[in-house]
Order: sequence, then structure tokens, then C-alpha cells
Amino acid sequence: MEPTYTVTAVRHRGELEHILALQQKNLKQALSADELHTQGFVTVQHDLSALERMHAMAPSIVAHQDGALVAYALTMPREARALAPVLEPMFTLFDSLQFRGKPLSGFRFYVMGQICVDKAHRGRGLFDRLYQQHREHFRDRYDLIVTEVSVRNHRSMRAHERVGFETIHTYRDATDEWAVVAWDWASPRPPNAAG
Repeated sequence: MEPTYTVTAVRHRGELEHILALQQKNLKQALSADELHTQGFVTVQHDLSALERMHAMAPSIVAHQDGALVAYALTMPREARALAPVLEPMFTLFDSLQFRGKPLSGFRFYVMGQICVDKAHRGRGLFDRLYQQHREHFRDRYDLIVTEVSVRNHRSMRAHERVGFETIHTYRDATDEWAVVAWDWASPRPPNAAG
């Protein structure tokens, strides 16, 4: 029997603590070279204070199975940019980008701060369900989700494309090569998108 998952907005501080625990297990520096290539990884390490402040602006989305948090998708409104100084160059870049011929800054968008599914629960549609819940929860407030993905993170790149994200810019910095991707909620969904 397939496990049953509940996907909701974060409801309490304990869930934020569980997000941090799952994040720790999936940081790039915590994984082997093989895991980095086949399983994907997260790059930025947050702290509880930053997550609490982000949550106060807009709650993140989490998935539970039998009461255990097994996946998360962090909501990072543009107003939260100061909470993760390591991401300031990303936000500065976003300020300069165009999307469909218009300045990206002219759209109502937020940043997917990070998305992660516990290794034991991958391949069961949770990535797509997290994003679908984001859309349900925030579609009256935002038009787009924007994020950046390491182009080396093949699993994440494929998953974002499957959901409906399109690459709007690529660049290289001192650490990696990045794809800036956006999901326009007004666009028709790709034929292979779930939900």
C-alpha cells in the first residue's frame, strides 16, 4: 500500500525545526559525490530565526507521513531577502532580469527558498504536490514563483521543468552554474505536469 501524505502550510514552530533537520541531511557538503549526482542536494543552510521570520511573512509548505515531516518547500517573499545574506546576489540579479519582455520586478512573485524531499520518500509525487499546494495557497497573492537551480542538480532541473518552470536566465558564479527558473501560474500547464 502506498503511503498517505498530508501537504499543508506550516502550522507551528516544531515544523520549522524539522525542516532544519531535513535540510541538514541534504546539504551539498553532507552528501557523497554519487548522491550529489543522483539524488540532488540543497545549497543554503538556514537558521530557525530566519525561518520564523519568513514564515511570519508567508508560510512554507510541508508534507507529512504518519506525523513525520518528510518534505518542505520554503516560501521566501522578496521582503525576506535580508534574512539570507548569502542570497543577496541572487536577489540583485532577479532585480535586473526580464520575463516575457517585461522587468521581472514588475511581476508579483516570490522566491522558492528551497525544496527538499526526504530520500526515502522521493519518486512519489511529493515535489509536484508541494508546488501545487504553493499555487493553491498563494495564487491570489502572486503571479510567479522564481528560483535558481544548480545546473549540476539534474534531478531538480528535471523536476522543476516537469512542474512547469521555464529557464529564463543562466549564469556562472564562483561556486556553480545556475539556471534561474520561473513558473508563471497564468500560463497553460505543460502536458506532462502533474495535478
